[in-house]
Amino acid sequence: MLQRYFPILEWGRTYDRPALTSDLMAAVIVTIMLIPQSLAYAMLAGLPPVVGLYASILPLIAYALFGTSRTLAVGPVAVISLMTASAAGAVAAPGSVEYLEAAITLAALSGVMLAVLGLLRLGFLANLLSHPVISGFISASGILIATSQIKHILGVTAGGETWPEMLAALAGAMGNINLPTLAIGIPASLFLFWVRKGAKPALMKLGLGPRAAEMTAKAGPVLAVAVTILAVIAFGLEARGVSVVGAIPSGLPPFALPSTDLALIEVLWVPALLISIIGFVESVSVAQTLAAKRRQRIAPDQELIGLGASNIAAALSGGYPVTGGFARSVVNFDAGAQTPAAGAYTAVGIALASLFLTPLLFNLPNATLAATIIVAVLSLVDLKTPGRLWAYSKADFAAHAVTIAITLLAGVELGVIAGVAVGLLLYLWRASRPHAAIVGRVPGTEHFRNVERHQVLTLPHLLSIRIDESLTYLNARWLEEYVLEQVAERPPLRHVILMCSAVNAIDASGLESLEAINHRLADGGVKLHLSEVKGPVMDRLKRAHFLDDLSGKVFLSQNKAFGDLANDTGEAPDADDPMEARGLI
Repeated sequence: MLQRYFPILEWGRTYDRPALTSDLMAAVIVTIMLIPQSLAYAMLAGLPPVVGLYASILPLIAYALFGTSRTLAVGPVAVISLMTASAAGAVAAPGSVEYLEAAITLAALSGVMLAVLGLLRLGFLANLLSHPVISGFISASGILIATSQIKHILGVTAGGETWPEMLAALAGAMGNINLPTLAIGIPASLFLFWVRKGAKPALMKLGLGPRAAEMTAKAGPVLAVAVTILAVIAFGLEARGVSVVGAIPSGLPPFALPSTDLALIEVLWVPALLISIIGFVESVSVAQTLAAKRRQRIAPDQELIGLGASNIAAALSGGYPVTGGFARSVVNFDAGAQTPAAGAYTAVGIALASLFLTPLLFNLPNATLAATIIVAVLSLVDLKTPGRLWAYSKADFAAHAVTIAITLLAGVELGVIAGVAVGLLLYLWRASRPHAAIVGRVPGTEHFRNVERHQVLTLPHLLSIRIDESLTYLNARWLEEYVLEQVAERPPLRHVILMCSAVNAIDASGLESLEAINHRLADGGVKLHLSEVKGPVMDRLKRAHFLDDLSGKVFLSQNKAFGDLANDTGEAPDADDPMEARGLI
């Protein structure tokens, strides 16, 4: 029981020197990557940069204790930072004490919700967010985030919560561009874009091995930070209007408590729930992908507890909501991390940076942090998925497109809610109109296939309908109307066989519709039969009176039903037309 809730008791028993060496190496690389990212994402969330460092210490230690992924790297991420800014901005002004209190409360609420969901084993609730909805939301969020950071590249003041508002504000501020800021922001952005794709090949040409070149390239953002700080100092750019981070408090995270104001909690609980779900879906998808590469496994319900503990730790240390990040998790994996201890060592590295390096960041331009964010989030924008969805499923494309449109035009919270709502409505619509097919026997076989797709054998007095969904309250009435419509078009009909090989369940509404079909067919002189009914479904039918009132029979196989009923036309047998002569046997 303890090992289930504390996975560290499992991998900790076999922790050895090679694992320690690998984890330490991975921690050094991720620390170098995480320092500028933490500062940038805190700025994106509308918080002081140091809060990003605070959110990268205790949460990592908490996940090392409770998480099941060996390589997931927890911390601030772009999408959650944007959602935090949207939620906290609704109750307080950015930069105020109340705003920070709202962010801390969001982390606490999210942590409690995740932990409770994990303890109740409700991880399946994340399935309410389909892949098209998640993909659309993340793409739209990437566009919003990148657009929101352009003002820092240009050195202008421009607000806005939605994409049209941001674009209009940027257009109105074009006359106030600060050229020194632009001279920092554009080169930093171009350099960081090049680092993502071109640094590794360039370093390999200089003689570095593939692994060393890749790991060195990951430190590109740190080089951009160092060079732009030196540029600000050397050319006195702060005096020329270049906005810098300023004083960052040194020291370890302070102890903090979330607000207990019920009015504030009432406003924040819905955003906290959305942050929890989005964060969990993003985190668990990354964790499962990386675990599969090493033939490891994760426990989704325990991941909820691990992420919940991380967010509670973030709240108690003055941070804001965190989750598993894709980019840094991949770096952690590629750097050779063997256990969650790598995250704990990363936390030590961030803590040391908070103690000793923060004074060096005073002259860090906000434009550099904005460039870091833009380069990171543009990789989230998926331009291929819409085309694939349009070709494969118009319904899924609709959910994807609506999510993108609502997120861009109305904000992140409404975008998630709209995506979930559209996804559920499309699911309900599809479930209410299940696929059913009239089937016939493929000549010379015992197989039955759709008459519209195959050359099959059918009989005028016998109708076989294959039902391809479970019968529930959503589709029971549709099935009733479909069967009776097909029967009405066939006056010679004497038997209807419902082929139930794909029916996994029949609820009370489905049973009532079967009873109605049975009685209405019997009134018209037509018998209803069932074939290939699954065991659990049959067990439930036996507990009702339906089988006692069934006008026909229940057959083990569709072929048996077809063979037994082939000559039962309701008329006197024709000796000149034996069953063998019609190719039925």
